[in-house]
Amino acid sequence: MCGLTGFIDTSLQNDAEALKRTVQCMADRLAHRGPDDEGVWVDAAAGVALGHRRLSIIDLSPLGHQPMASHDGRYVIVYNGEVYNFPDLRRELEAEGVKFRGGSDTEVIVEACAHWGHEAAIKRLNGMFAFALWDCRERQLVLARDHIGIKPLFWGQFGGLLLFGSELKALRAHKGWPARLNRQALASYLRHFYVPAPLSIFEGVSKLRPGHFLVWRPGETARITCYWDIREVAMSGQRAPYSGGREAALEELSELLMDSVERQMIADVPLGAFLSGGIDSSIVVAMMQAKSNRPVKTFTIGFEEHGFDEAPYAKAVAAHLGTEHTELYVKSSDALALIPNLHRTFDEPFADSSQLPTSLVSQLARQHVTVALSGDGGDELFAGYHHYRICEAAWRKMSKVPAPLRRWGAGLLGHLPTGLTRALGGLVPGALGRQLRLGRLQRIGGVLAVDGPDDLYRRIISQWQDPQQLMPGTTEPKGGIWDPEIVTSIPDFIPRMQYYDALQYMPDDVLTKVDRASMAVSLETRVPLLDHRVLEFAWRLPMSMKMGQGGGKWILRKLLGRHLPTAMIERPKMGFGVPIGTWLRGDLRDWAEDLLTESSLRADGFFDPAPIRATWKIHLSGEADTSYMIWTILMFQQWLHETKA
Repeated sequence: MCGLTGFIDTSLQNDAEALKRTVQCMADRLAHRGPDDEGVWVDAAAGVALGHRRLSIIDLSPLGHQPMASHDGRYVIVYNGEVYNFPDLRRELEAEGVKFRGGSDTEVIVEACAHWGHEAAIKRLNGMFAFALWDCRERQLVLARDHIGIKPLFWGQFGGLLLFGSELKALRAHKGWPARLNRQALASYLRHFYVPAPLSIFEGVSKLRPGHFLVWRPGETARITCYWDIREVAMSGQRAPYSGGREAALEELSELLMDSVERQMIADVPLGAFLSGGIDSSIVVAMMQAKSNRPVKTFTIGFEEHGFDEAPYAKAVAAHLGTEHTELYVKSSDALALIPNLHRTFDEPFADSSQLPTSLVSQLARQHVTVALSGDGGDELFAGYHHYRICEAAWRKMSKVPAPLRRWGAGLLGHLPTGLTRALGGLVPGALGRQLRLGRLQRIGGVLAVDGPDDLYRRIISQWQDPQQLMPGTTEPKGGIWDPEIVTSIPDFIPRMQYYDALQYMPDDVLTKVDRASMAVSLETRVPLLDHRVLEFAWRLPMSMKMGQGGGKWILRKLLGRHLPTAMIERPKMGFGVPIGTWLRGDLRDWAEDLLTESSLRADGFFDPAPIRATWKIHLSGEADTSYMIWTILMFQQWLHETKA
């Protein structure tokens, strides 16, 4: 696991020493991603500079040093990640006459590109990776990113200057980059609480999408090619579903996951795992322990607040499996201590509040290991999220009501005063009365007004339903979750929601969170459930093998049942949430108030303060929990003010 960066300046106005100084400065910004080694390489005649910071995991010797040249000297690579099938590829290459000097996967990648060509080589890689490959003969740059988007890669072109890197902070270190905020990306952030690819928070800089590579030659427009398409995988799985029975599916998934876990346990440094006690992390740890001849080191975070604490479940799983378990209980003061540095960790506005426990568990694990396996990906692949079931059931009922009648009801509910609905709530029994007392009828009214199931999904996953209300005059970009063709390509609603999440939420939120939080403390995190072979298999499974009476992830539950007793498996899903609503009314209130003053919001010039102030007051009053909407604003304000400083 490492950090890469570089640039190509076609003006050719800088000598080799000037290029080295600049790219060294850029690489230094990524020191947290690679504290063990550093290197730069330049070609002044071409205006090319490559920089690298190394976290040594495999082949700790100097033979793993980067930037690394191919044996014939034609290619030079800087690379971030782990390719798990590199031993297999190495044997193939050796059989075809390729010679190797060391034992790193980096050398296998660069020699594979030299021998097979970059496109054929990329398609054969199994792992998490981002790399930049300079072709000295053809004078062209190749940027590539893994199938799922586990490792990040940013790039941008400004006239004759091309910049790229693992994180935005590396690009910002180049004096030639005009860092201007992208207002459209900000509008999209308000909806999602992250900036979805290919956008970045800055104009002119993009995220290379998962499953894509880019080829750039001086004087030409960059050509971006998709080598692995999640849309095609999803559609193919729907067209040709798995035809075997449940036992056959269990055996095939077990073999795939065990192979993935075993490959991802290869490391020349201490290794462990995150363990929440949920289905996904438990199955990863169970398989790790089955393949290990000593207790696996496991780590978990607990909370004092009721309803958020999974630590007891993790402790029970660890005891049953026989792991060496470490837990840490988190207070609001621990979260408060993290907040001043979140802008440095995430580089652009990012407001998934589970960033806080993820950062804390990464800090905890790094005290003991250099590599940690994680259970991320199970919900998207095996239909584990609550909103799949909720949206599907809600639309099934709502669709029976004519659209004009639903819109009329939505308008009526939206105009009822909150005080009146609260008073009525005291007179109405049951669930409806509770919704009235909590002042939630206006929100229910908004749901009734949706145009269709996909509109319902977008409403459920959105933080701010109308970002343009907060940013008058700014147009929100419409990305893949608005694609009307998907309704035809994936006609069933739950698989379509899974596709939307795998397309955008998983790489741009979940995997971004894990990468930045872990790499901030120089911890490599691996995700065995997101081996692209597992994902392809999961998309072929019928919904009956995902959704069961106990909720989603039926097949994972059955597989985990081979390692744990049923009582440890069949419990309500909690997620990796934090009591952010309580904290914002308590220890974090003064910090939030400072960022949400009307004068501050108005002076920054991005938002209309009125709806934000009204939403903050609603949260403080207890009328409704609007903490996630407020956290989205707070994380931007914190990022903006710290970035300006």
